[in-house]
Amino acid sequence: MDIEVDTPVSESPSQCWSPDSWRKFEARQQPSYQSPEQVAEITKELSGYPPLVFAAEARELRRQLAQVAEGKAFLLQGGDCAESFSDFNANRIRDTFKVLLQMAVVLTFAGNMPVIKVARMAGQYAKPRSSDMETVDGVELPSYRGDIINDIAFTADARVPDPRRMLTAYNQSAATLNLLRAFAQGGLADLHQVHGWNLSYLENNPQRARYAQLAERLQEALEFMAVCGVTSENTPAIRETVLYTSHEALLLDYEQALTRTDSLTGKWYDCSAHMLWIGERTRQLDGAHVEFLSGVWNPIGVKVGPGMDGDELLRLIDKLNPNNEAGRLTLITRMGAETLGEKLPALVRAVQREGRSVVWSTDPMHGNTVKASSGYKTRDFEKILREIRDFFAVHRAEGTHPGGIHLEMTGQHVTECTGGAWKISEADLASCYRTQCDPRLNADQVLELAFNVAEWLRDGRNT
Repeated sequence: MDIEVDTPVSESPSQCWSPDSWRKFEARQQPSYQSPEQVAEITKELSGYPPLVFAAEARELRRQLAQVAEGKAFLLQGGDCAESFSDFNANRIRDTFKVLLQMAVVLTFAGNMPVIKVARMAGQYAKPRSSDMETVDGVELPSYRGDIINDIAFTADARVPDPRRMLTAYNQSAATLNLLRAFAQGGLADLHQVHGWNLSYLENNPQRARYAQLAERLQEALEFMAVCGVTSENTPAIRETVLYTSHEALLLDYEQALTRTDSLTGKWYDCSAHMLWIGERTRQLDGAHVEFLSGVWNPIGVKVGPGMDGDELLRLIDKLNPNNEAGRLTLITRMGAETLGEKLPALVRAVQREGRSVVWSTDPMHGNTVKASSGYKTRDFEKILREIRDFFAVHRAEGTHPGGIHLEMTGQHVTECTGGAWKISEADLASCYRTQCDPRLNADQVLELAFNVAEWLRDGRNT
């Protein structure tokens, strides 16, 4: 394993890029701190903290994502829309970890290919907003921008951006990573145990018969391996797993403070997470976020909405992956169920025509957000499924690989998205609506989604 050296972030091996070169560009969605001197003090302190992840881990993820780009693996990326300081506890971390593993087991078996697991955890504390201000009952205050910036409570004091929150975000991210690694290596990820959770999920599922055959085939495979002497006791791959972390690289002061040079390669890595992505609101070619992520060597993603055209996408690809390296760049489409089938084919053809190597993933959440009559933001499960199904259909038609799914989800039994086998209605939303920002799929809904996606993976494998 490589060791990160304490290299000042003002130094750079490149004359064209440095960790602070983003400051020469327009930086959207950044907070207006009251004291620039305090921000400088906090970020200087952070720059002396240990990295949250190692460069070697990010390189290994990049290697695995290259397999996805080549059609030999599948990317499963999911977790909270926005992590919360107040909801930080071991049970929440465990529950999301468990449901990601449950999904991965189903997808791996059905697709007959490795599933790369990347969590939206241990750093997803900043959120872009459509407006700088929020109005409630005639009172206007600055918008909530995630716990790393301000507080969700609707008071003037709570909404003041506080740079000290970056230290809390770092500490909670470190603790989350520590627990995730313990879960991954300490027995919780045992394949037999995960399959047992899936069987328990199916027992009371209204659509049990639809998914039972896949579960039974997996049970037979595990029993066959045991007869052949392949068990958890003698095969680490059965009892352990690897889970990578990711978040939107939104708060650039924080990301710069955690950028380090790798002692083995001399390259810059953003050590706040294994993978970072750029959102739909900050993907401007001449913007600060694109400039910053163009210079770090982590695998990175970029959200692609319905307003993107082929020429703009190709320019963005060339900026973020000029050497056309497989595994470097993931394109995360977020277009809506009514739009993806119309807009995506032209983008896929443009990328294919120019020979660009990318991972294609779909975010079926953000394009399907609506406001219920009760006032709650929600998403319909059937529209989420439809966008994923159309994503698969487009790529099958174009001869490209539908490489992954990107979900806002939780391992808890919240009521934030309508529909699914248990038929959550708009009237049910208030019973357990807990999200900090956007509505998330609950544990039952994401497992139901996994069984559906498994069928599409299997169908693609058999064609």
